[in-house]
Amino acid sequence: MVKSREWSRKTREEVITLHRKGIGYKKIAKMLNIPRETIGSIIRKFKAKGTVETLPGRGRKKMLTSTAVRYLKRRVEKSPRVTAEELRKDLSDVGTEVSAPTIRRTLRNEGLHARTPRRTPLLSPKNKKSRLQYAKSHVDKPQKFWDSVLWTDETKLELFGLMDQHYVWRRKNKANEEKSTLPTVKHGGGSIMLWGCFASAGTGKLQRVQGTMNSLQYQEILDDKVMQSVTNLRLGRRWTFQQDNDPKHTSKSTRAWLQIKGWNILEWPSQSPDLNPIENLWWDLKKAVAVRKPKNVTELEAFAHDEWAKIPVDRCKTLVSSYASRLKAVITVKGCCTKY
Repeated sequence: MVKSREWSRKTREEVITLHRKGIGYKKIAKMLNIPRETIGSIIRKFKAKGTVETLPGRGRKKMLTSTAVRYLKRRVEKSPRVTAEELRKDLSDVGTEVSAPTIRRTLRNEGLHARTPRRTPLLSPKNKKSRLQYAKSHVDKPQKFWDSVLWTDETKLELFGLMDQHYVWRRKNKANEEKSTLPTVKHGGGSIMLWGCFASAGTGKLQRVQGTMNSLQYQEILDDKVMQSVTNLRLGRRWTFQQDNDPKHTSKSTRAWLQIKGWNILEWPSQSPDLNPIENLWWDLKKAVAVRKPKNVTELEAFAHDEWAKIPVDRCKTLVSSYASRLKAVITVKGCCTKY
């Protein structure tokens, strides 16, 4: 039902005019297509105030003082994980009684919203220091250098649960209908691990990892896929190989194998997925595969290869051309995690 104060001034004046003519509430409601209760409310307020105008000073009174609001802002900015219920108890202890919803609404009005925290690697002081050193020593590298880097990584694709959240439109008490459910299988229903690479010139080879990858399988994948990608992407003789510090990548046998290959290796700080632009492509890939709704692991792998090949060269080029911005962001936050 629409409240009386939400009706236009003209409509309220018509109600009063008809009422003064002796027309009853029920008939006025029918004539103006307004609920009878609203007619009564308009007339009562007119009799009490002598006008149909919305008087100033109306509306809900503020339940929190400016001092209390400042306290809430300071508290959540200092302790972002504090709950509205904890804040309610804090205010109650000093004699201010408000509800948790009121606190949430107040903080929203101040531009502070409750959100699911973004997951980031746990960084030790040593990690932060190495990230900062890496950023400072590479931030002035020419773009030509980054264009010749082959970025590599592994990622896991799951058959079910490709997207974090799902929604369905359904009626009440229809939650268990098959069309309103999301099928799940024990242990996730199957997944595959992929190794992939890319450069500014586009995506390189994509390879499924069989079972649990060890150093030997990793070396076999590199031996089979890296130089093919370097050639296809025309990276030239002075190309650089990037990998993270996964134990399989830095094991004694892998280090010896890489030394024999003679590849130029990009030094890499631990716990730094935000510094590898391939992470953005993995996200693109997972979204694209999820849209196709693979029914089994075979389709999952096939769709992954299809979508990897479809990633535009411009997307790859943009990610690499903005690499200096990633490094500057790390420097700005002194080695901490960045938005990337």
